[in-house]
Parts: sequence; C-alpha cells; structure tokens
Amino acid sequence: MSKLLIFILCCLFTVAINAQKYSEHYYQRKAMFENTPDTEGEIIFLGNSITEGGDWKAMFPNKNVVNRGISGDVTDGILNRLSEVTSSRPKKIFLLVGTNDLARGKSADEVVENVTVLLRKIQEASADTQIFVQSILPVNPQVGDKFSGHKSNQQLILLVNKRLETLSEEMGVSYIDLHRAFRNAKGVLKPKYTYDGLHLAPKGYKRWKKVIKPLVN
Repeated sequence: MSKLLIFILCCLFTVAINAQKYSEHYYQRKAMFENTPDTEGEIIFLGNSITEGGDWKAMFPNKNVVNRGISGDVTDGILNRLSEVTSSRPKKIFLLVGTNDLARGKSADEVVENVTVLLRKIQEASADTQIFVQSILPVNPQVGDKFSGHKSNQQLILLVNKRLETLSEEMGVSYIDLHRAFRNAKGVLKPKYTYDGLHLAPKGYKRWKKVIKPLVN
C-alpha cells in the first residue's frame, strides 16, 4: 500500500470520526426531537441516561412534560442540540448533566464552564424559561461491577455540585440538591435507589419525583 493511499485513508478516517462525534443513539434521539413539533408550556427534562430513563409523562400526567435525555450525553452534546430545546420557549427546564463528562476525564472547571455557557444560551434564547440546575447524583462503588470510571469520581462530584450551586445563585436560577436527597450517611447513593451504582431503579425515580414535585407543579 502506497504512502499516498495510507495518507488518504487516514484523512478519511479522521473526517469520519469528527463527523460522528457522538453515538448513533445520540443522533437518533436528536433527530427524533427535531422532528417533534413544539408545544406550548413545555416542562423539559434535559440530561443524559438518568434523565432518559425517567417516565416523566407517567410521573406528571397533568403537565406538559418532555423528556430530552440522551444516554451517554455530556455537556458538549447538550450544547450541540440546545437550539431544539429552547425553540419552544419552554416554561421550565430541569437540567441534570456532568457525570459522563467527569468519567471521560473532563475537569470540574470544564464541566462548570460548559454549564455556564448552557445557562447563558438558554437565558438568551428563552428569557422567560425557569431553569432548575440539579446536582449530579451520588454514585455507589459497592453496587454493580460496571461504570468504574463514573463511580470513582465521588469527590469530584461533590466539588462540581458545590460550584454548580454557586453558579446557580450567580446566574439567578434555581439549584436542586439531589445529591443530598439520594445519599446515605456514608455519602454514597443509597442501594435501594439504584441497580448498578450509577443509574436509578424505580424507587430512585419515585424519590426524584418527590423532591421536584412542588417545583414541577
């Protein structure tokens, strides 16, 4: 194989990688969202797999709730699809993001910087939207044998949450401390709320609903 052919193949591979920055699931969900008509008074749940896994319509049947969670998503991914989220001028947005960023090696600074940009873009595009920044949930390394990259970030999660709380106050948005609501005395995710130490079991979603119900209503 000639050096020129190898060079061309490498270039094509690089272009393909750059074009497909996120997972197939990400692009499928993004396309579905973009093809779904906007409705009035949407209450949007925005985030990663933990948000995607919630049956929000069943939890809040009398509200116009919309699930905009994508499994594996990160702050960059949400920024990449934010225009679809704000196009309906939603009534409320409940944001939960960050654990995947940390698992992929992003620093606390990078996560908070991206959330800052997210909040600014939401406020610029939809000034009347009420924004709720939810803390990153605790993890539990003792439950399940997967997601070690996520479950080794307990201290980083605490650091990011502290900074997200400060950021929320500075930007005039609401902060919801889910971490406190879900952790036990040892500071880890209560086993009854999870099936793998990272994602939520049905009891976890019931707990989440209880925490945010007054804010959704």
